[in-house]
Amino acid sequence: MAAEPEEEVAPTANDWPANYFNYFTEVEERFQKARGTSLFLMSPLDWAMVETWKNAGVPLTAVLRGIDLAFEKWRSKKNRIQKVNSVAYCAQAVLEEAQAMAGVVDHRPKSESAAPFSLNELQGYFLGLLPNLRQQAGFEEIAEAVERLAADAETMYQDLEDLERRLTALEDKMIALARTRQTDEQLLQLRRDLDLQLRPYRGKMTAEQLTMLEKQYLDRQLLESAGLPRLSLFYLR
Repeated sequence: MAAEPEEEVAPTANDWPANYFNYFTEVEERFQKARGTSLFLMSPLDWAMVETWKNAGVPLTAVLRGIDLAFEKWRSKKNRIQKVNSVAYCAQAVLEEAQAMAGVVDHRPKSESAAPFSLNELQGYFLGLLPNLRQQAGFEEIAEAVERLAADAETMYQDLEDLERRLTALEDKMIALARTRQTDEQLLQLRRDLDLQLRPYRGKMTAEQLTMLEKQYLDRQLLESAGLPRLSLFYLR
């Protein structure tokens, strides 16, 4: 009698760092597949939505399932006039999947996942950030902090999760500095752009989701307009 195949175990939020570093890529690929086109380019709002899920600790599995369910519901509609053009369309389904998974306890032993990049690549990432930061007036303290991380990269490499926390704190400080250098009109225009893009999806999200998404979008666009880099291990590659 043939042995039954082993049941595939879905990835969970505990599969860090491998799950973390694949988070954005897998969401993008699943959305493109569900939409039926690999040529679709995600917008700044889409990336902000995905980063909001990641920062909120939404398991990758919940996001992927939510995307699939949202598209299944869309395909079941008799009158499909418009295509799904934003990840935000899947927000409600992802939230429901995350809530369904919240009470599930994973009793599997946690395994150590190999980092998806080498120590040399990590050092190269830090050193690559420095020219950009040094040429920006007023960000010398940020540049010095990144330089210290580069010098201590071997130690940092031993705990990537803690390193990501350090980078997040440093990026928050950089964003606060960048915001003080924006004019009122520039900040207002960012808000206008955000409201325009969010308008079709406001009814599909909770107030908490909207607040987090707005912050991610505005922070991303602020750094881009200021010509500043993102400080996160995800952007290493």
